[in-house]
Amino acid sequence: MALCRFRSASSLISKFLPPSNTLRSFSSETQSVKEKIMNYMAHLDINSQIGSCMPLAAMRIGTIIHNIEVNPGQGGKLVRSAGNSAKILKEPTGRYCLVRLPSGDEKLIDSKCRATIGSVSNPSHKMKKLRKAGQSRWLGRRPVVRGVAMNPVDHPHGGGEGRSKSSGSHGRTSLTPWGKPCKSGYKTASPKKRK
Repeated sequence: MALCRFRSASSLISKFLPPSNTLRSFSSETQSVKEKIMNYMAHLDINSQIGSCMPLAAMRIGTIIHNIEVNPGQGGKLVRSAGNSAKILKEPTGRYCLVRLPSGDEKLIDSKCRATIGSVSNPSHKMKKLRKAGQSRWLGRRPVVRGVAMNPVDHPHGGGEGRSKSSGSHGRTSLTPWGKPCKSGYKTASPKKRK
């Protein structure tokens, strides 16, 4: 494997090196070779770069990416779960780059932020079925009990005779066990982040 890599690297360098009979200074020669290799790498097919991590500014429009940073140098925060990917929608020429996330949202992300080319592996993860309740416990997931099935002391939805919704008085919104509204269009994201 190492021999194969060495041969391909030597063939790549020999492609750009000038003939041996020309006499030039060594520093200018190496600099021109370096520039030629950089130009060659810039025009490579994007499929050969799958798995490489680079700033969004260095990527082209329509590139499929994952593991995206929100702030430069912070580390990947977005699009990291199994089988997910995002897409660059606009050419990242300015300070921001427009990216479509798996949820369908389009988000402006700083062009200096880094991302990995390609999609996350294991897309069949969501198809996997658990055989029994114990298998879910092996994964560290505890049982989920509905609030309606509890007593009034345990949950705002608890109590009442039979299956009464919202603890007897109809028209109340769904609440968390701590009494905060949830579901029914209750907004939790800050107005700045919604844009």
